[in-house]
Amino acid sequence: MPKLTIDGLEVEVPAGTSVLQAAEELGIEIPRFCYHPRLPVAANCRMCLVEIEKVPKPVASCAQPVGEGMVVKTNSPAALQARKNVMELLLINHPLDCPICDQGGECDLQDQAVAYGKDKGRYIEEKRAVTEKYLGPLIKTAMTRCIHCTRCVRFLTEIAGVPELGMVNRGEHAEITTYVERALTSELSGNIVDLCPVGALTSKPYAFTARPWELKKTESIDVLDAVGSNIRIDTRGNQVMRVLPRLHEDVNEEWLGDKSRAAIDGLAKRRLDTPYVRRDGQLRPATWAEAFAAIEAGLSGLKGAEIAAIAGDLADAESMFALKLLMQALGSPNLDCRQDGAALDPKVSASWRFNTGIAGIEQADALLIVGSNPRIEAPVLNARIRKRVLKGGFKVATVGVKTDLTYAAQHLGDGVEAFQAVVDGENPFFDVLKTAERPMIVLGMGALARADGARILGAARHLAEKAGLVKDGWNGFNVLHTAAARVGGLEIGFVPGKGGLDTRGILKAAAAGKVKAVWLLGADQLPTNPLDSAFVIYQGHHGDVGAQVADVILPGAAYTEKDGTYVNTEGRVQRAQRAVFPPGEAREDWKILRAASEVLGHVLPFDSLDALRDALAAAVPAFATPDAAAPGAWGDFGEAGALDAALGPLGSAVSNYYMTDPISRASPTMAACTLEIIEAGNARTGTHG
Repeated sequence: MPKLTIDGLEVEVPAGTSVLQAAEELGIEIPRFCYHPRLPVAANCRMCLVEIEKVPKPVASCAQPVGEGMVVKTNSPAALQARKNVMELLLINHPLDCPICDQGGECDLQDQAVAYGKDKGRYIEEKRAVTEKYLGPLIKTAMTRCIHCTRCVRFLTEIAGVPELGMVNRGEHAEITTYVERALTSELSGNIVDLCPVGALTSKPYAFTARPWELKKTESIDVLDAVGSNIRIDTRGNQVMRVLPRLHEDVNEEWLGDKSRAAIDGLAKRRLDTPYVRRDGQLRPATWAEAFAAIEAGLSGLKGAEIAAIAGDLADAESMFALKLLMQALGSPNLDCRQDGAALDPKVSASWRFNTGIAGIEQADALLIVGSNPRIEAPVLNARIRKRVLKGGFKVATVGVKTDLTYAAQHLGDGVEAFQAVVDGENPFFDVLKTAERPMIVLGMGALARADGARILGAARHLAEKAGLVKDGWNGFNVLHTAAARVGGLEIGFVPGKGGLDTRGILKAAAAGKVKAVWLLGADQLPTNPLDSAFVIYQGHHGDVGAQVADVILPGAAYTEKDGTYVNTEGRVQRAQRAVFPPGEAREDWKILRAASEVLGHVLPFDSLDALRDALAAAVPAFATPDAAAPGAWGDFGEAGALDAALGPLGSAVSNYYMTDPISRASPTMAACTLEIIEAGNARTGTHG
């Protein structure tokens, strides 16, 4: 490894390391605009100029590889003067609109102009102006501010895989544009707002609403998909103003999906902020005492087998655990967290985890995707797959409806026949998996939620064992969930007890009058017709599908309004923190269940969140070790038997990325994205959906 000296300090770094990276190893700061550690090097802002001995002019440190014996000066008079000159040139056309710029207060250009710029400029000619560009409902542009760092272009091209931005013209006439003016179609497009070092790209929903120094910042977890992206929630008063990604190398790196970022305006729409009780066929506002009295009356005289509970996709682990204990106290074995009916075996943890881990994708060398579209089910995870594809030596194949995943993938077929051919070794991709050192399969809810889902799961297990996907130090069997609550519910055991009914069984029994009361914990993805004759208790935060069929509504708290534990698709236990308080009479879900248990005569054995978490960790030890993920224990799972081709092609469980849950369905921004991106795209291509 070459040794070099930077500002009198000697450092030894791997060959190929840039001077800028070597300086960071020593804690020496070199200013930059275009350089970003996760993007290809462009070296076009020239702000990172340094002086290198025996080199006649300043050098861009981001693009200069280190050399043996190199002597670098980052703060010499020549280097400082070069930076001042660069800053002066960058500011020639930059408008003086910091007071009205949303980037103000967290702007790299502001900070570096103060630290490295001159106190005056010499340019007296007229400034140029650039027309604004339309990039869709999420991104607001002020392209006169653009300094052509091309971070946005490189992100969309390399990381997101949707090359819809680029530079046209040259010199003073150069502009960043979409070529054809239309909304960006990447599900990760909002990240270019974070990457922009100036105010050229800002958040359109957040525009002119707050200043960064006004905001309280809370570290939390995103629950609008199953990735468990780490986020920061910025609030003012009791209002969520914006959500930004937080660094976690093993989960989301520093990226965030557009829905997770921009659906937050749905938190204030269609909210349930007071209890409701159905009287004379209509839901009417009630007090908590009246709501609990109605529940007591509705459950009175019912046997345990006549009561059921279903947990929704956004439920936290604490509330599911509390509801499970309450159902057990009532004698009911009928409970399920798989409201889509996915055929996941609760007895074998490897059958419902992303066993390689999200970061483990980067070690794999072959991938088969079955019944899933990671691009819309988990955009951040899909970006990790693309990252691995770009490194080379990674073959990807898909079984299911053909779609653009943003990377090259061999399409083996639409239906289960193509999957069965791989399992039987009749498709050449079986040999690809068998000869790979670290092969993996990703099984989606589009496959497992079918009527033959248990047989597909069994076939996938057979393939994993036959092709060597599970071996010492590697488990390549992965299930990609779409619900943040699913893995946590399976860990807790929120599944049918002995003789109990699953979701399909509960709905069928309710329609037949055998199940007479159903407790819906935020369950909004169900067909409600079978529940018409049952007594329905809905506990949730939005007036969505479940609330409309309810006889009693208990207003709960959204994920930004409570401390809760969630388990992502790889089995990683993570804690969300309360950023604001629930509106009106709404309360945290575990508190509602604790209060209801008193009225029902089965008092739950905890009266604080800490006590509840202690009980949860005692029952399920995995909850005692947050932020740890490991492959599940392998075993025998799934069913044998022929796959049902008559059920049609293997599609994704998600049809509209922007509307998958009560929060995003209530969001005006997500409605605009649906209209301007999905429906406009369908109109251009002549497709329907």
